[in-house]
Amino acid sequence: MIRILNRLLNRLLNRLGAFVFLFVVLSGSMVLPARAQHAIEQPSHPPNPGERGSANMRVMSHIPLGPPGTVADIEIEQDLSRPFAYVPRRGSSIGFDVISLEDPDHARVIKRWRIENEDLHSGGATDGRLFEHKGRMYYVQGLQMRQGGPDSNVGAIVFDVTDLPGQMTEVGRIRQSETRGGFHNIFMYHHSSGMPQLFATSGQYAKVFDMGKFVEGDQTEMDPVLRDENRELVARIPVAQSEGMWSRGYHDFYVAFHEESGQDRFYGGGGSGYYVYNITDLANPELLVTITGVPGVSWGHTFTPTPDGNFAIGETEFQYQPLRIFDLRPALNGEVDNIDHAVGAWHADWQALAHNHEVRWPYVFVSGYQSGLSVFNMADPKNPYTVAYYDTFNGIHNNRAEASARLGSPYTWNVYDGAWGVDVRNADGLIVVSDQSTGFWALKMDGFEGWNGADWGMPNISSGQDWDQQ
Repeated sequence: MIRILNRLLNRLLNRLGAFVFLFVVLSGSMVLPARAQHAIEQPSHPPNPGERGSANMRVMSHIPLGPPGTVADIEIEQDLSRPFAYVPRRGSSIGFDVISLEDPDHARVIKRWRIENEDLHSGGATDGRLFEHKGRMYYVQGLQMRQGGPDSNVGAIVFDVTDLPGQMTEVGRIRQSETRGGFHNIFMYHHSSGMPQLFATSGQYAKVFDMGKFVEGDQTEMDPVLRDENRELVARIPVAQSEGMWSRGYHDFYVAFHEESGQDRFYGGGGSGYYVYNITDLANPELLVTITGVPGVSWGHTFTPTPDGNFAIGETEFQYQPLRIFDLRPALNGEVDNIDHAVGAWHADWQALAHNHEVRWPYVFVSGYQSGLSVFNMADPKNPYTVAYYDTFNGIHNNRAEASARLGSPYTWNVYDGAWGVDVRNADGLIVVSDQSTGFWALKMDGFEGWNGADWGMPNISSGQDWDQQ
C-alpha cells in the first residue's frame, strides 16, 4: 500500500512540477499545448519494474561497452548493405567502436580503434560522421584533446571504412593549431555544389572543410612536411553578435538543402540562441534568421529543422528545460527580424533534460540523458506528444547531491548521464542509441518500418545524406 501511495504521489508531483515549469518558462510567449488524444505518458524515473519501455518499443540488441562515462555519440550507415554503426569513446578509452548490425537481433562489436599512446592523452572522441566520395566510404571521428597532452590541435581523424568488415585505414588528421581543443561537434553535408563538407565547432566559428580535397591526398612529396593546416578550410560561418552573449561560438549545428528556395542552409545553436544562414555561396554566408531573447534560453545547444525548413527544434542542455519548437516562417518571410518565442514545447521528464535528437517527420527521436530514448509526434507543432519511449539509463536519476555545490553555473552536472546520442536508419526504421552508462542499443518502434519524406508530403531530407549524385 505504501509503495502504491508513493507511486501516485510521485506522479502527481511530476505533473505539478512540469506544469509549473512550463508556465514559468513559457508564459507570455506561447499558449501551453493541450494533451494529445494518443499521447503516451512516460513513467517517473527510474521507472517501476515492467515500465522501462512503452509497449510499442522493442529492444533488438544491447551491448555494454565499458565503464560509465566512456561512451559518446553514435552514427549509423544508411545503406542496408553496409550494416555498421560507430560509437565514439572518451575518457579512459579514446577512439571508437564499430558495431555490426548484419543481424540486428545479435549486434556485435567487430572493430575497436584506439589512439596511440592512449595513457598520454586527456579528453576523448565525441562526435562521428560518415561521407562517401568517389565510391569510397569514410568515417570522420571528431576529437577533443586537452592541452597538456599530445594532439590538442587535432580536431578530427578520417578513416577509409570502405572495406568493412575487413580492413579500415586512417587517411589523415585535421589539425587546427590556432584553435586548440579539437572539435566538440561535427556534421557532414553534401553541398549542392557536389562538395562533401565537414562542419566543425572551432573557436568562434563553424569551420567548413572540403573533404574531397582532404581524402584525395597530397599533391607533392613535400606535402606531409609543408602541409598547410588550412588547405581544406573553405569557409567560416560566424555567430551573429549581440549584447551580453553567454557564448561566442557554436555548440552544435545541422545543414540541409531547402527545396523551395534552392538554398543550402546552416542551422546553428550557440551564441545567444539559434541562427539560420544561407550558405549556398560559402564565401558569403547570409544570415536569414536569429532566434534570441527567448524566455529561459541563454544559448543554443542542438538545433534541427523539419524537412521543409518551416519549423525547427531547439535544445539548451540545461536541466528542467524542454525542447522548444520554433516557427521560422515569420523571419524567413521578412515579417520580423528576430524570433523571440516558441510555438510549442515538449518534455519527457521535467526533472531531466533532452540532449540530442533526430527529426523524421512527424517524429522526433530524442536521446534524453537519464530519460533514455523518447519519440514524440510534432505533426501539430503547437501540440507535440510522446508516442514511444525506452529508458536505457540504469543509474541514479536526478542525483543533485554534488550538483548543488556548483553555484554560478546553469549546468547541474550530475544529471548529464545516460543516453547521449541517437540515430535512425531510414531504410528500415532501425533506431540506435548510445548511453554513457549502459552502452549501445538497437531498437524498433511498432509501425515505423522506415522513413521517406515523400510518404509524408515532405521533402526527403534528413541527417542521412544522399551521396549518390557527385
